[in-house]
Amino acid sequence: MIALPVAGSQVNTSSGWNMPPGVTGISQNIFSLHMIIFWICVVIALVVFGVIFWSLFAYRKSKGAKAAHFHENTLVEVIWTALPLIILVAMAVPATATLKQLYDTSEADMDILVTGHQWRWHYQYMEEDLSFFSNLATPRSQIEGQEDKGDFYLLEVDQPLVVPTGQKIRFLFTSNDVIHSWWVPDLGIKKDTLPGFINESWTRIEEEGTYRGQCAELCGRNHAFMPIEVKAVSPEAYQSWVEERKAAAASEAANVDRERSLDELMQRGEEVYTTYCAACHQEDGGGMPPAFPALKGNALVQEESGRQQHLETVLHGRSGTPMPAYSDTLSLADIAAVITYERNAWGNNSGDRVQPAEIRELLDSDD
Repeated sequence: MIALPVAGSQVNTSSGWNMPPGVTGISQNIFSLHMIIFWICVVIALVVFGVIFWSLFAYRKSKGAKAAHFHENTLVEVIWTALPLIILVAMAVPATATLKQLYDTSEADMDILVTGHQWRWHYQYMEEDLSFFSNLATPRSQIEGQEDKGDFYLLEVDQPLVVPTGQKIRFLFTSNDVIHSWWVPDLGIKKDTLPGFINESWTRIEEEGTYRGQCAELCGRNHAFMPIEVKAVSPEAYQSWVEERKAAAASEAANVDRERSLDELMQRGEEVYTTYCAACHQEDGGGMPPAFPALKGNALVQEESGRQQHLETVLHGRSGTPMPAYSDTLSLADIAAVITYERNAWGNNSGDRVQPAEIRELLDSDD
């Protein structure tokens, strides 16, 4: 395995009083624009409030000052019309230049499709035939306050987005369900992912490191639990990583007919269940009825008569409920493992094993 760098920023690397300048050219241009507009606003505020306070002091009633009465002063009207116009033009010139750069996604070296799901991100490398889901990796014990929170609490994932440094990367954003927002401050990117639409953005990262972000659109009950982790590595390390991922995927596909032991399925199934199912059905299988039924003691996952329905529910979801279809989300081995785990955990003890080959046959028959 290649060694990916672990140094990098959290969501906000600033002192807390300002936005972070970021690590890309576009993010630094955004920061510079922000500071230009900020200081223009500071000067305007000082002038306006300075005149107000000076007028209140110099022409106060106790000194016998009397208000002047005038209207339709052409010079004053020209000044208070022209001066704001000049200020707006001065602000618009650098803003337009930055926006033109921000929206110029042409001549990209690579494309990555980012799809928002409730509640995880899916990344597809368009030129590499490589894709995967990225899920929250913070342990449930930290979330539930059973142990101290780590340095990257709610900002760590099981599979980060790995990209090469020095290359222009075009991101295509969409959503599988509701509106999400892919936000990584250090890269200067915050883009909504909309069902049925494609948004674009781009980045070029020059420094190796880890850059973190979050979903910035309220997208449901687990909105706070879909972080973003981007690892920028050298082009050589990136190519090695791509080859390793492809080799791992090919190996798993070649071994789909291998019979797994109950222990092997249970171990992998627990990992899959914790990642994809525990937030709704709870780690102990107790569920949160009526929206999320208990799996512990459920006849559907205990008895042979419910086996086929159990498989169909995991594969295709359940219409009209929050239960999603996992046939396009999980691998054959993951689906087989998590169903086996649910049928044998928490005292269910059916002894039933579901193999990846059976899941493949079931999906083939559906086609």
